[in-house]
Amino acid sequence: MLLFILTALLTSLAMAAPVGDDISIESNAINYGTGGGIVGLIVLILDILVFIEVFKSSRPPIHKILWCLLVFLFPIGGLIIYYLFSNRQQYTSNYEALP
Repeated sequence: MLLFILTALLTSLAMAAPVGDDISIESNAINYGTGGGIVGLIVLILDILVFIEVFKSSRPPIHKILWCLLVFLFPIGGLIIYYLFSNRQQYTSNYEALP
């Protein structure tokens, strides 16, 4: 009975949703500008460098996973937090930390 009620509610919502005949598609998607693209590329490169540095470090595996998750979920904020609070010099082993 509950399944029937949920199906009826979802069907009524789907039929009540307005559907317009006028669908506009942006003809030139590149016109959004290249500033975000360049900044995004720089952030991506810095994120990859952080991942490499974290994986090469002598941290415990759970700390590596947590740092990588932080940088993956919050790319810009994670980068800032990593470079400010990660104590990178303590965990370098057989490699030179990135400047």
